[in-house]
Amino acid sequence: MKRKTLFALSAVIVVVAALGTVLWSAGDDLLNGTAMAATPADQAALVKRGEYLARAGDCVACHSVRGGKEFAGGLPMVTPFGTLYTPNITPDDRYGIGKWSADDFYRALHTGRSKDGSLLYPAFPFASYTNVKRADSDAIYAYLRTVAPVAVPSRAHELRFPFNNRNLLIGWRTLFFTEGEYKDDPTKSVEWNRGAYLVQGLGHCSMCHTSINLMGGPVSSAEFAGGLIPLQNWYAPSLTSNKEAGLGDWEINDIADLLKKGVSQRGAVFGPMAEVVHDSMQYMSDEDIRAMATYLKTIPQKSEAPETLQYQTSEKFGGELLQLGKQVYTDHCATCHADNGLGMPPNFPPLANNPSIQMQSAVNPIRMVLNGGYPPSTSNNPKPYGMPPFAQSLSNQEVAAVVTYIRMSWGNHGSPISPQQVSDLRSAPLD
Repeated sequence: MKRKTLFALSAVIVVVAALGTVLWSAGDDLLNGTAMAATPADQAALVKRGEYLARAGDCVACHSVRGGKEFAGGLPMVTPFGTLYTPNITPDDRYGIGKWSADDFYRALHTGRSKDGSLLYPAFPFASYTNVKRADSDAIYAYLRTVAPVAVPSRAHELRFPFNNRNLLIGWRTLFFTEGEYKDDPTKSVEWNRGAYLVQGLGHCSMCHTSINLMGGPVSSAEFAGGLIPLQNWYAPSLTSNKEAGLGDWEINDIADLLKKGVSQRGAVFGPMAEVVHDSMQYMSDEDIRAMATYLKTIPQKSEAPETLQYQTSEKFGGELLQLGKQVYTDHCATCHADNGLGMPPNFPPLANNPSIQMQSAVNPIRMVLNGGYPPSTSNNPKPYGMPPFAQSLSNQEVAAVVTYIRMSWGNHGSPISPQQVSDLRSAPLD
């Protein structure tokens, strides 16, 4: 699993995954702290459903390290306040959650408190998880009780003073946390409500696609309006702007394909979102994916794009970059993306009239030119076509030039890119 970084007090996990609802309700039956079904067959169904939910929630991505045991924790999450380490959530009695009851587990998801009542850092996104229904929590808990226990202690966080004082979380919670399960909107369809529940609950999609303030809290007025993922050097595009990744004019099938396959007729996912699709969303049912697509399509759209910090270039220098970029594009890009920028979707995404190319932030296209990448390998797209890296063959000015060209050609309305921004991203960590 590729390492992910998070904003410590807000939880920016490159993870745009989601959860479904439990078909069988475990109710409140508890036996030795474990949610139990009425019969062995029911219990088996509950565990299977919990496994699906844990996969859909991409739990293993944060609670495992590459080469380590699943769910044993230890993943470092570098933040502006220090480093957090994810805990062991295997059913080990000493180091994991073996002595936790279903009530304890639900309390963690619903209220952001550990078994002993201590406050959890919102790198664990309980502000979203509070939406998850008790039956779903019980199913995940039942599944986690069946994984192999690992006797590995959770590593202590390494946060700088005063952020290592958990009492500060009281203020954060007062400002940014509202406890409560998701409630259906009676004016919407069953499918829409299911999608809203998936997106807003353990999917915690807004955690990446909502900008963060200086206190580490989400900007409520800018929900789903996008922003730079701190320390990860990727831009999560706005889902509320038709100038970025707003989905209002997309077909439901195209949104669903993007979420489950990683590619569609409208584009492909790369970076953190590719990891989410690969590790989680490709395993979700078609019904769940379609429900999410239905909900995402109805997120209110705005004509203006969010404000982002972007290096500016002079008009004269921008014109020079445009001319150079045309030659670089012809030499290195046109074979796949075509002279007219229309590409050959879904294998080679179109660049013409592509909102992700024209966003105010040019971080993502710069990173793609520098580092290349692949859409996720999924069961519906097992051998994705990838893009080679050009960091070794193109200078900062040539990269800035070709990104400027694709942002300003074929009717695109992007702005020129400064070579300085390319230089900054070239030297930045990849994750």
